[in-house]
Amino acid sequence: MAIISFKCPNCGGELIFDPATQKYKCEYCNSLFTQEELDAMKPMQGEEPEAAAQERAAQAAAGAAAGEKAETGQTVGERESEPEGEAVYYSCPSCGAEIVTDATTAATFCYYCHNPVVLGKRLEGSYLPNKIIPFEIGREDAEKKFLDFVSKKKYVPKAFFNKKQIESMTGVYFPYWVYDVELEGKMQGDARSVRMWTTGNTQYTETKYYAVEREGNVSLRNLTENALKKANVKLTSGVMPYAYDKMKDFHMGYLSGFLAERRDIEQNAVQGKMQHTMRESAEKLMRDTISGYNSVSVKNTFFAPKKEIWSYVLLPVWTITYKGRDGKVYYYSMNGQNGNICGDLPVDRPRLALTSLLIALGILVFGLLGGYFLW
Repeated sequence: MAIISFKCPNCGGELIFDPATQKYKCEYCNSLFTQEELDAMKPMQGEEPEAAAQERAAQAAAGAAAGEKAETGQTVGERESEPEGEAVYYSCPSCGAEIVTDATTAATFCYYCHNPVVLGKRLEGSYLPNKIIPFEIGREDAEKKFLDFVSKKKYVPKAFFNKKQIESMTGVYFPYWVYDVELEGKMQGDARSVRMWTTGNTQYTETKYYAVEREGNVSLRNLTENALKKANVKLTSGVMPYAYDKMKDFHMGYLSGFLAERRDIEQNAVQGKMQHTMRESAEKLMRDTISGYNSVSVKNTFFAPKKEIWSYVLLPVWTITYKGRDGKVYYYSMNGQNGNICGDLPVDRPRLALTSLLIALGILVFGLLGGYFLW
């Protein structure tokens, strides 16, 4: 399998994607490059061998076909023949050390020289993402936001935010299915309007019943569903939403310096859930157009998609996991684009118990002293 390593044109060092500048940065000579600048330099670095050029063209065609299927609403991609759940071994292009990954890892680091590597073959053909939202929050800012968040929690164990734990914070691109749909719909229901008034000693109630209907077109955008079996759904969904208008066409370079996962949940596996969400959302939008009644009861709905677009998208998340003394794995995650935070944090129970004991003793002493002075 091809391993891609992005090299600095100036010094040959490793290039990583820098969220702060949205450019590629060399950590050795501090050079910065845009994607356009790197693309322009390629002819200067020598022509590709014919076989490599043909392979690149074939990959681009496969990726275009996958994108075309996604836009027309057909199922995107069938599972390729790579063993699931098994360790896969590669050689680091920088130091030659062995890199061990599982079947869904698409970008990682060498454990010995720490250089970023992108496993190109993992994201080719039907597994080529249509879009990506690049990280906008870098590691330094992510660590600061983490410490600011945790410092406000009084009973989080210190081990959860010590230096070693903070260094384990990881920027990961998780795979998702994103669904856009335009549909036509109809809704029928009953509405009730109640008016009450009093004349003299008599109270009157007037109830009017109406048949209500709505018909029209509904456009829904960016319905999102997890596409990785091993993902902690609470961890990945708790940081939603993202600003999808900032999605970019996928390029391997965005992965350099981060971890990335390839999808292992196919479109047909989430299609039913997505369409259920679609119907619920469309019904709510139509229902919200009905006003002026005391109550509305929906009887019948009909929705038919006119155009569907499925996109395979990578979204950025900063995450930390922690195994507590109780054996439970706790987590903290942050949206790598806008900083939304969610987490299931551990509690330092001995410290909490001690605090409770001190409070109880304080109340007891105060009570005894108060009784002494009263007597």
